[in-house]
Amino acid sequence: MSDREAEFREFVAGRMESLRGLAYLTCGDWQAAEDAVMSALSKLYVRWGRVDNHDAYARTAVVRAAIDETRRPWWRRERAHSHAMPDRPLPDGTHVVDERLRMREALSHLPAKQRAVIVLRFLEGLSVQQTAAALKCPEGTVKVYTARGLDALRQMFGTELEARYEATV
Repeated sequence: MSDREAEFREFVAGRMESLRGLAYLTCGDWQAAEDAVMSALSKLYVRWGRVDNHDAYARTAVVRAAIDETRRPWWRRERAHSHAMPDRPLPDGTHVVDERLRMREALSHLPAKQRAVIVLRFLEGLSVQQTAAALKCPEGTVKVYTARGLDALRQMFGTELEARYEATV
């Protein structure tokens, strides 16, 4: 095994779970997330020696591949029938897990690019500039998507809190 291949395998072993999580949060489907990560890693492998920042390249490629997965025709067909096959995890009763599930559900209602911006900015901790570079869009677009995404999330959680309050009264 060459040094290049060993280096790549080590990178994949160390980053696979976080890349899968990023892809899942971007597209909302584990199988599509797996496909997105595999697609991104195959592209990275080909360019391994020419890429300066492997982490940034992998993150960008995963987000793009995850967004592309949601644009494929099979996605719309499969998503249209997702209510017929309950594939939702059950909450385990702890507050932290419940909050993650609620956030994941709320993120699934955002458009793909808004979701990608929110995930990169707040869950991956990227700056506006880094997010714009990862998505290859202007910084102004990142700011607008951030504001709109946060407003939508606040509205979703605000409605949920109102419903909880009314149920207790």
